[in-house]
Amino acid sequence: MQKELLEYLTSFITEQRLALFNRIIEQRTNYLTVVLEDIYQPQNASAVLRTCDCFGIQNVHIIENQNNFQVDTEVAMGSSKWLTLNTYSKKENNSLDAIRALKKQGYRIVATSPHINEQKLPDFDISAGKTALVFGSELPGISDIIKNEADEFLKIPMYGFTESFNISVSAAVILYELTDKMRKVDHLAWQLTEDEKTALKIQWIKKSVKSSAMIEERFWKENKKQ
Repeated sequence: MQKELLEYLTSFITEQRLALFNRIIEQRTNYLTVVLEDIYQPQNASAVLRTCDCFGIQNVHIIENQNNFQVDTEVAMGSSKWLTLNTYSKKENNSLDAIRALKKQGYRIVATSPHINEQKLPDFDISAGKTALVFGSELPGISDIIKNEADEFLKIPMYGFTESFNISVSAAVILYELTDKMRKVDHLAWQLTEDEKTALKIQWIKKSVKSSAMIEERFWKENKKQ
């Protein structure tokens, strides 16, 4: 019934809005996903969300250990509205919970760190499989749990006195490089499936239409009678 629900909800938005959704959704991906571990600066967290939206990353995984994740609306520019945010905050070990969940979904865990010389960004093989990029907290970086659970490590080559970018710049540089590589690899299934597109368009329309909950309830009542 998801396709029928989508068709029903579509009648409540303009043709221009629907065309925008259809265009953008073709560039959305779950092949790459971003994990933010215990970020405490709202500006940095929000800048990463904005970057994810700009490069077509749909799912962002937020780990809250010591710090609550907060969105700075002026920085995020509404990007969080269009992303799927998955929060891990209710377990004793949220980092481990998040990583294990991602591995079950078939992701290789790639931790970003300027201190581990495993592979540099230009050498990263994007075609080797679905990738979850983990970015750590501003000062301590990724936790020991992430270091122990990671399948690979990735760093941006640096040539100055400063050893690293801040998290928002690092995310922007890495996502630009990897999404560009991803889209250039022939026969790489990076786009959303048709079912994923349907579910996501429903999500977007519901966020765009006033009283969407009442409209959806009416749809289910009408179809229950049939």
